[in-house]
Amino acid sequence: MACNSGNCQSNCSQNEQVAQDDSIPAPTTGSDDGANNQQQQGVCLKCKVSPPISSGGGGSGDEARFCGDCFRTNLFGKFRLAVTSHAMITPSDNVLVAFSGGVASRVALQFVHDMQQRAQRNYEASKDRSLPVFGVGVAFVDESTVCSISNDEVEEAIQEMKSTVLELAPPVKQFHVVPSVSLYSSGSSDEKDRLMKLIGAVDDVTGKDDFLMHLRMWALQKVASENGYTKLVLGLCTSKIACHVIAATVKGQGYSLSADIQYVDARWQVPIVLPLRDCTAQELNILCRIDGFGSLKTLQLVNDHPSGINGLISSFVRLLQEENPSRESTIVRTAGKLTPFHFNRLPEINDSSVPLATLRRQKRYNLKPQESISSESFCPICNSPVINSDLPSCGSLKPFKFREFAASCCPSCQFQILPQDQSSMKEFYSLLPEGLVSRSKHKDNDNLDMLREQVQDCLLSNSDDET
Repeated sequence: MACNSGNCQSNCSQNEQVAQDDSIPAPTTGSDDGANNQQQQGVCLKCKVSPPISSGGGGSGDEARFCGDCFRTNLFGKFRLAVTSHAMITPSDNVLVAFSGGVASRVALQFVHDMQQRAQRNYEASKDRSLPVFGVGVAFVDESTVCSISNDEVEEAIQEMKSTVLELAPPVKQFHVVPSVSLYSSGSSDEKDRLMKLIGAVDDVTGKDDFLMHLRMWALQKVASENGYTKLVLGLCTSKIACHVIAATVKGQGYSLSADIQYVDARWQVPIVLPLRDCTAQELNILCRIDGFGSLKTLQLVNDHPSGINGLISSFVRLLQEENPSRESTIVRTAGKLTPFHFNRLPEINDSSVPLATLRRQKRYNLKPQESISSESFCPICNSPVINSDLPSCGSLKPFKFREFAASCCPSCQFQILPQDQSSMKEFYSLLPEGLVSRSKHKDNDNLDMLREQVQDCLLSNSDDET
């Protein structure tokens, strides 16, 4: 019976029609059927021609959905989007790639090389050749001085790295081997002993790992600045950044955490860029595994298994990733909500050789001044931003240079790296490279100059004193 009233009862014919509609299955879209059929037939979802990487059904995720070529294209697309959106590499740049022989640094080198080749082809195809090609260099930090590795093994590894760089197609890339002792610029014969004593003075296991990482970064900055490089490319991927987010939280580095996880870090003399920030370690491993020509042959000289807090957190994040493959990306995205610092953006480009599209993308994705935190003080060891109110006055510590240095460090370095007793701290200070000590003195002078500018209007001039 048809329903014409708003006060209809439960036995209305309209309810019968609803029941009949519920019994009818919902129609499926053609795209869903096509995707399911392609997966069942073992065809790549993107090109719909080649079989997926794990065609036997043993893989999961992108391995079961994409073929090798499409997988590489997708991964390179993430890399290129990060580079172009944040203007990490411009035609006038000279880029230094930090190369450890691991998977992440090897993929970063390969992708930077691919971008350079494309720029070279565009340069040769253009009539006026007004758009230059950016330069690329490769740097490896030799830590055999502080690690238990035989000289033969180190030489073999370095020769293999050189051959890997030389096998890349032109343009030619310069390969730099940077010993850890190069931080000492005095040229004395006891540099190796000083470095060994300096590392041995750090008792905490986690602090020793962190201190070695900081020295490695200072060595890369030194070779980059001395050889005229304008950008430093690190192979930090989503997995490494996720571990750093949790580790920094545990170590009490919450204030400076947002500075370390952005695409761009310009607080250093040579700005650091992270083009692999959106790529996971699993994706990078798959790319190296499916490369059939051996162009992504990897080499790991030093066993990259951190100890202490860093090792525990790496194992913890690995377990989370096994339970849910999106956990690492979730950690990084959540930490990305933190307010970045003012140095997490590159200055606006005023170069006529830079394409207009690059300028527009940088203006769109670059941080706005009101969206960032300002910081004038940095830790002389890890270069982390420090709250000025946490630093003691310089005048009370002037007679004791080593105390002044310790007071200017961040709380994490003070607790995990610096010796606690006064005599050990004095010896630790005497063993530091000159560059780290001079940074602390220069920072104190800058703080005094800034204080003098703030109270300049309240100071009396000589003429006022005479009157």
